[in-house]
This record gives sequence, structure tokens and C-alpha cells, in this order.
Amino acid sequence: MLLETQGRMSAQALAEALEVSVRTLYRDVDQLSAAGVPIYAERGRNGGFALLPGWKTTLTGLTPSEAQAVFLSGLPGPAQDLGLGGDVEGARLKLLSSLPASWREDAQRVSTRLHLDPVDWYRESDPTPHLPTVAAAVWSGHQIAMRYESWADTVERTVSPLGLVLKAGVWYLVAGPAGTTEGGPRTYRVSNIRAATALATPVRRPARFDLASYWAQSIQRFEAGIYTGEAALLATPAGLKGLRALSSAVARAVAAAPPPRRKDGRVAVTIPMESVEHACGQLMRLSPQVEVLRPVALRRALMERVVATARLYGMP
Repeated sequence: MLLETQGRMSAQALAEALEVSVRTLYRDVDQLSAAGVPIYAERGRNGGFALLPGWKTTLTGLTPSEAQAVFLSGLPGPAQDLGLGGDVEGARLKLLSSLPASWREDAQRVSTRLHLDPVDWYRESDPTPHLPTVAAAVWSGHQIAMRYESWADTVERTVSPLGLVLKAGVWYLVAGPAGTTEGGPRTYRVSNIRAATALATPVRRPARFDLASYWAQSIQRFEAGIYTGEAALLATPAGLKGLRALSSAVARAVAAAPPPRRKDGRVAVTIPMESVEHACGQLMRLSPQVEVLRPVALRRALMERVVATARLYGMP
């Protein structure tokens, strides 16, 4: 496989790549030649071992675990959304036919015993009728003219697609500006795209752009911008469990809280909050397992909501 992918290689280079001695390498070459693999040697400064031109091995080179991993990547759902369902199934069948018979059952076991459902509970996937068009432009590296509906307005925009991200069942497009003076990449929710047309203009990708790194940094920026304050709480064990389910940032705060020292078993914890109104709605659901100590504005908002609820149901 090294000779197939890299062409002619010296004995020393092959031995180092395979982590064996040169003597062992020569012995292995002899055994491969005896088995019918057309390896030949060329002497001289630029010599080395090579395969006869046009010869291809029928082996995939995959280990059983690697074959299972490849079948894992072909799970249905996201591929179907991208319009690649048929291609993924075709590739899966071709790979399956090339595996040794003893490995096929193990490889197929992944798809029959593991199902991926990226959509959260009590939710449906966003309708994304323009996802195949967007995905095709991402693969081919061409710009997109789109009509996009943001929270503020609907705009016409031409962008340079850089990648697609699937998070919690929601598809996002990461795209740069069509020109060179409009800033860096931005994130667009694909379900908010009302129209999309792939253009003939090729995309100029930033030299060092990395999709995974961009996404991780954008999540950090989002969390840093959305949390505007903190709330000090007292929570029972059941309250702590409820807090952990609110968000990853709150879950980290709960994990960092000191062990309980109060006689009633409650834990003092400080969590990030978006706003008084938003935190009031979240923490109201966890009452009385969670008590707010401060800020005073949040404590007052909870008390006012309790009083208003009591009046609604005719309580004095």
C-alpha cells in the first residue's frame, strides 16, 4: 500500500515507515514477490522498490475495527439530508464486497446494532429544503446566492461556503463573504435559508481555515456573549440534577461546586445566567428544589411570579 500511494521508495525509507530492520524488509519483499506481488528493485542514487505500473492490490488494508468504523460513518440520517443516501449505501456495499468473508458480519453488525438520532427529545428536525443545494456548493467549492431570514430581517446575500455543521439535529452553514473586505466567516442556520442558487464563481478558502476549530471558537464566543450575569443558589441533590440539564455551562458550574456543608444537605452553587427574565423561567421549574439567594432582582422576579400564579388559581 505504501508503494501504491507513494510510488518508488528506498529500502531504508520503507523499513523506517514499517518500523522493521532493512534485513526484515528484504525478507518481506522476497515473500511478497513469491506470492505474486510484482515488486521490483532499481539500483542507483534514485533507486528503490516499486510496483509494476498499473498493478493494484485487491486488499483494502483495513483492520476489522477500521472496517466497523467506516460503517459507523455511513449511518443514515445526515447523509440522507445531504442527498448522499444512495451514494453512501453504494459505497457501503462496495466496501462490504471487498472485505474478507470473516469480517463482513462484524462490519455489518455496526449498522444493525447502533442507530444515530441527532434530534433532541420533543423536537422535530427543521425543514431544510435547500440543504442539498448548499451541500453541493460546499463540496464543489462554489459561491451561493441566497435569501436568508434572520431574526431581524430577510436579506439577499452572496457567500462563499466553507463547511456544514450538524449540531443537535440542526444544520448550520459556515460561510465567508463573497468579497475580500466584508469580514471573516459567519454561521447561518440552513433552515432559515429561503432560497439558494449555486453560482459558477469558485470559492477562495482562507489558507489556514479549520472548520472544527472555527466551530469550537464560535461556541465559546456565543456562550461568553449570551451569559450576562451570575446567580447564587442553594440546591438539593434533586435541584442539582435539574440544574445540570439546563446547559453545559451550568453543568460545569455545578461540577465545580464545593461539597455540601449545610445541615439540610443543600449545596451552594453559582451559575451563569442570560438575563433575569430567562433565569426566572428556568429556575421556576426547579422550585422548591432550588432557592435563589442573589441577585435580588432575580429573587424578586421569582416571588412576583409565585404570587401571580397563586392569585390565578384563587389562593389567598
